[in-house]
Amino acid sequence: MSVKSRRSLLLVSGALLAVAAVAVPVVVNTASADPASANQPRIVGGNKASLDDHPYAVYLADTGGNQYCGAVIVSSTAVATAAHCAKAVAKQDVRVVAGREDKRTNDGQVLSVSKIWISKGYNDPTQGNDIAVLTVRGQLDYRPAKLPDSGDPSVYREGTQATVLGWGRVADGGDRSDYLRSAQVPVIGDKDCNSDYDVYDPKTMVCAGYADGGVDACQGDSGGPLVVGDTLIGLVSFGDGCGKAGKPGVYTRVSAYVDDIQQQANPRLLG
Repeated sequence: MSVKSRRSLLLVSGALLAVAAVAVPVVVNTASADPASANQPRIVGGNKASLDDHPYAVYLADTGGNQYCGAVIVSSTAVATAAHCAKAVAKQDVRVVAGREDKRTNDGQVLSVSKIWISKGYNDPTQGNDIAVLTVRGQLDYRPAKLPDSGDPSVYREGTQATVLGWGRVADGGDRSDYLRSAQVPVIGDKDCNSDYDVYDPKTMVCAGYADGGVDACQGDSGGPLVVGDTLIGLVSFGDGCGKAGKPGVYTRVSAYVDDIQQQANPRLLG
């Protein structure tokens, strides 16, 4: 079994840089799609999504505008993402792109980053603690996601339907989406996930997907949000391929890091 944070290659500042990234494989309903989206690659599992419904979904780009990871707004000054995304590009070259549903447009905001916090326990996605908080220069003009209540495990109950969001590849090794897309995936119980991945840690990870595969995150959207309603329960972390049967997506369990996120996202409120 090959377990890895789904990586892609970007040409940054003249050097070939390995960048961790995961995307959401989805399907476009061509009967109702507009002409531009009708030409997008299709894979069963989701649909084009709207920032009207998910204004907290953002992506990370380099100074050349190349999208390499997803992220999620957690306050007016901060976004959460995967630690391996935060380490993939130098801080001065990271840009947070918010309010841009179609990457080909100039909509929304592009903000640089003043500070990066990475969980002290992070070494590799498969070892857990795959979470980072990026403080932006300026203010994000979009509504943040809600953080889970650590005392309420209901959002992690097996079978709970969650939504994963991203702009990445629509198939393993395939083209990246120009649009924000979403896919519905059920939360998988810890016992089942541990049987799928022997590196699974129920304290810091959560799995979501279908036993038969077909719906998953993929290259281009690591760090992107997994939400139940508007509550952030996970960040895309790693997996074995994209949409393989018996190989669900593995996400950072956000409830384990609520205090850390709040401290980084709202430092003044917490002293």
